[in-house]
Amino acid sequence: MNKSESFWDKTASKYDQLEMKDEQTYSNIIKRTKIHLKISDIVLDYGCGTGLISNEIAECVKEIHAIDISSNMIGIAEKKAKERNIANINYAHSTIFDEKYKKDSFDVILVFHVLHLLEDEHIVLQRMNELLKPGGLLISATPCVGEKIILKNLLYLAGRVGLVPNIRSFKIRNLIATIEEGNFSIVEKDCLKKSSQEYFIVARKFR
Repeated sequence: MNKSESFWDKTASKYDQLEMKDEQTYSNIIKRTKIHLKISDIVLDYGCGTGLISNEIAECVKEIHAIDISSNMIGIAEKKAKERNIANINYAHSTIFDEKYKKDSFDVILVFHVLHLLEDEHIVLQRMNELLKPGGLLISATPCVGEKIILKNLLYLAGRVGLVPNIRSFKIRNLIATIEEGNFSIVEKDCLKKSSQEYFIVARKFR
């Protein structure tokens, strides 16, 4: 088990409680995401956590493959889906590089609160582009803490002592450039939360 997986396994039991302190942002993400979904869509939720978003959008799509590096997170997500009789989500303790996921398999890939945690976001974006069907959508929400110097410094120090994972301090222009370099065109961009400069971005894979 690597350091990141261990951190999220330890966080899993209190993850929902922590995240729901910002329930308004989650509600906004879910509402905006639903606008871009079709009932025929096959979706990949990359870094699904405890299923906070997958479980809420399941009724809008045909099928969701929801993956996370934390087995504890997946266990919680599966339990919540079962309690709600949600049958079209396949939760898996896996990574986006799992060979069972094939080229041009997905209509939509969701990546919420993940891009700033990656060691090499360029390689992951290339993989997401590969997995999307031509014209498929990448829907993301990412804090751009590089826009907030004090917050950036605090998170850097917290990361050094292991209180939070290492966080990439994107500025919004860098984040957009990174996504576009992955062979995507930006469809929508909006700031969800000014305090953390969290941006909701929808991008389309070039055909």
